[in-house]
Amino acid sequence: MPMEKKNLDWGNLGFAYMPADYSYVCNYRNGVWEEGGLTTEHSLTLSECAGIFHYCQEIFEGLKAYTAENGDIVCFRPDLNAQRMGDSAQRLCMPPFPEDRFVEAVKEVVRANAAWVPPFGSGATLYIRPFMIATGNVIGVKPADEYQFRIFVTPVGPYFKGGDTAITITVADYDRAAPHGTGNIKAGLNYAMSLYPGEKAHAAGYSENLYLDSQTRTYVEETGGANVLFVDKQGDLIVPQSATDSILPSITRRSLVTVAKDYLGLTVIERPVKFEEVLNGDFVECGLCGTAAVISPVGHIEAEGVDVTFPDGTETSGPVMKKLRATLTDIQAGKIEGPDGWVVKIL
Repeated sequence: MPMEKKNLDWGNLGFAYMPADYSYVCNYRNGVWEEGGLTTEHSLTLSECAGIFHYCQEIFEGLKAYTAENGDIVCFRPDLNAQRMGDSAQRLCMPPFPEDRFVEAVKEVVRANAAWVPPFGSGATLYIRPFMIATGNVIGVKPADEYQFRIFVTPVGPYFKGGDTAITITVADYDRAAPHGTGNIKAGLNYAMSLYPGEKAHAAGYSENLYLDSQTRTYVEETGGANVLFVDKQGDLIVPQSATDSILPSITRRSLVTVAKDYLGLTVIERPVKFEEVLNGDFVECGLCGTAAVISPVGHIEAEGVDVTFPDGTETSGPVMKKLRATLTDIQAGKIEGPDGWVVKIL
């Protein structure tokens, strides 16, 4: 018997928080992670001296659950989110949440909120946000001794309202992350750094900021919330790399690289990309990739002295970005069989 879904206008959801029925919570005390489990409480009560408020010990992840074409509720590569969150925890001196428990917690909270998973074909998904904060009291500059790991879920529509409409981005005058800093982990502090330039960009009519490397301001790094992909005149997929390890290792980007190579037969070149190449018109397509949007096409980059148009994707996704996005989303939806372990059945 089909599960009764929540009475929502699934096709017109925005990308905003809507509390579901259950969250998952687990505390770290006395050097160990406790059992953890589901909760209907969506608020936190913390000491004013909790480490999160003073020394920014906070990390998070983002992934999605989908209704596949056959009706299964599935999740995409949660093991990589577990692994990346462990790496983030190590970097901020936080106790990593065990990877196997992370995956099981994702499954548990999605099962409990199955009625909130949008139906197949609606264009919406269930966004899953695991995060960890320092809850223990700390005044001196040092790691806290208590932490809380939580997962909440919320049904969402497209990240960018225009769907496949190409966006226009600008070049930030500010830096996102220092060389050899924390740009390669998923910590709230990195995103806090991007809020001010992000608001400036939005006020000027741009959808996002493109950040250049902060050491030389020569190379393309990423945007405030997504990795960058290019297609050159030969039709090759060009994936920017960071010489100073300042780019977040996007799971979507890594998956798209595999799709490009193994499913579409494209040549994929992962290398540092000079912004000068972008200015010279060496690329015919550009896209921003991440969990929230999968791929958002970029039609133009504008800034002081900068006016770049990507000719094959000016108004909507170019042919390569369109194929990449369609193939990955078809794998996620179960229309195409993906590599072993990519699509994890939950219910």
